[in-house]
Amino acid sequence: MARVLLVEDDAEIRGALARALGSHGHATVECADARGALERLSDAGPDVVVLDLGLPDIDGTAALRMIRARSTVPVLIATARDREQDIVRLLNAGADDYLTKPFSGAHLAARIAAVLRRVSPAAGALAVGGLRIDVAAREAYLDGRPLQLSRREFDLLAYLAARAGTVVTRRELLAQVWGRADGRDDATIDVHVSWLRRKLGETASEPRYLHTVRGVGIRLGAAPAGAAQD
Repeated sequence: MARVLLVEDDAEIRGALARALGSHGHATVECADARGALERLSDAGPDVVVLDLGLPDIDGTAALRMIRARSTVPVLIATARDREQDIVRLLNAGADDYLTKPFSGAHLAARIAAVLRRVSPAAGALAVGGLRIDVAAREAYLDGRPLQLSRREFDLLAYLAARAGTVVTRRELLAQVWGRADGRDDATIDVHVSWLRRKLGETASEPRYLHTVRGVGIRLGAAPAGAAQD
C-alpha cells in the first residue's frame, strides 16, 4: 500500500480516482490546488504524487519544479497534453512518469506500482563491496562514510546496485532512471557517472565500482571489469 498525494482540481475526477486507488489498497490525500499540495507534501509524507497540470492557482509544470526543489518523492503527471515535446519537457523537469487523460483508476494504480518499483528497485539495503545503499532511507555509504548524493545520483547508483554484476544499457538507464522515452543520450549519463566516480573516489581509467562497457552500458561491481573501459 502506498500513500498517494492526489492533486486534481476537478472534484468529480478527484473523488473517482481516490475511490479507485482505495480499492487497490492505497491511502489517498486529496488536494485541489498546487499550494495545498505543497503544504501537504511535508506533513502527509506521500510515497508518490499524482499531479494534474491544469491547476487553478499555479501552472502544473511550475508546481512540479517546486515539488522537486523540496522533495525526491516520485511524481506522476496527469495531463491532457499529448505532444511529444511537452512530455519530454515534463520528464526532463523531474517527472517520473505521465498519464494522458482520460485514463482509468486501474491504469493509474498500475502506473503508480511501476513507478514505485522503479525508484525503489529493492527493499532494505543493497551491498556491493564496501558500498552500502539504504533504498528506503535514500542513504548511501562507502566504507562506512556517508555519501552526499543528489537525487539523480542516488537513483542511478541504487538502480545499478540492484543489478550489480549486470551490464545495464544506456537506453535502459535513460528510460528507468531519467524517465526519458525518447532514448536520446545527450551525455547526461556520462556526466552523472563522472560525478558519482568522483564521490566514490575512482576514475574512468581506474574504476572501483562503476565499469563502463564500451558501446553497451554501465556495470556496477566491486571486482575489476574484464571488459574494455571508456
